[in-house]
Amino acid sequence: MDFIIFLSLLIMGGKIAIDSFIIAKVKEIRQLKNITQLQLSTKLGYSEGFIGNIENPNRSEKYNVRHLNEIAKILGCSPKDFWPEEPI
Repeated sequence: MDFIIFLSLLIMGGKIAIDSFIIAKVKEIRQLKNITQLQLSTKLGYSEGFIGNIENPNRSEKYNVRHLNEIAKILGCSPKDFWPEEPI
């Protein structure tokens, strides 16, 4: 597991480990593609704070399977890219 993902898991203690991992992975890929939270929220058809709320470790919001599928389309990757290779 790379250090950024590990650090994100520690920071996002309010969410269960698998949710935190997926959120951190989406964020990592989003940032690598130079897409802001606002841009991703807009492309998904949600309010400007949607992604920010999910990425906020103090909030309980998380992605569902439909979100992950749509985000993968936007980021040009597979939904599998957001999941760990081994169970957490």
